Amino acid sequence: MSSNVNWPEAIKPLLEKYKGQQHPLEYKNVYQLVVMVVLSAQDSDRNINKLAPELFKAFPDMKALSKASDRTLQPHISKVRNFRNKTKWLLEIAGKIKTDKKIPLALDDLTELPGIGRKSANVILREAGKPPAGVIVDLHVVRVAPRLGIATGTDPKKIEKQIMETLPQKEWDAGMAMSFLGREICRPKPKCELCLMRTVCRYYQEMVK
Repeated sequence: MSSNVNWPEAIKPLLEKYKGQQHPLEYKNVYQLVVMVVLSAQDSDRNINKLAPELFKAFPDMKALSKASDRTLQPHISKVRNFRNKTKWLLEIAGKIKTDKKIPLALDDLTELPGIGRKSANVILREAGKPPAGVIVDLHVVRVAPRLGIATGTDPKKIEKQIMETLPQKEWDAGMAMSFLGREICRPKPKCELCLMRTVCRYYQEMVK
């Protein structure tokens, strides 16, 4: 970790740039968000956005989904990676929750549901407008955070812990901000010259300058 950087200050321009920007999943309510977050694991947001309209036409809410079966749900999500497991998880979630009103919005309750880990739960809480209980660490953040120097390693849980220890809770949306940066600029082949974080970025200081 870059110890000579005041990260609570240094991260502010990045938080400002992406403040309030919606996650790339094109959901219309919390029910759709939960379903799409489960489906998007190891798959692309673009793929999930493409199949969502037909899926939600067939199953418009948690109540409708709770009455689904493998046979009725699978045709709508068969193009999703790992769709058999995801079918099982969604049917379990719907069977347990039953109505949209009962969708839990606390980290521990969400992570008890099948197919929802810390990253997914943190995304759901952020998009539902709840205070952060953790930091979103997706594959983009696993790339961006060590490059910046705010964390080290490749384990998402360890990266999340390091960021939570480095930043005050009010700045924990830095995870989603780093994810947006990773999608747009800090790609596998980064566009460093366009990056507003290059003045503090360890990768830029060591590799590019």
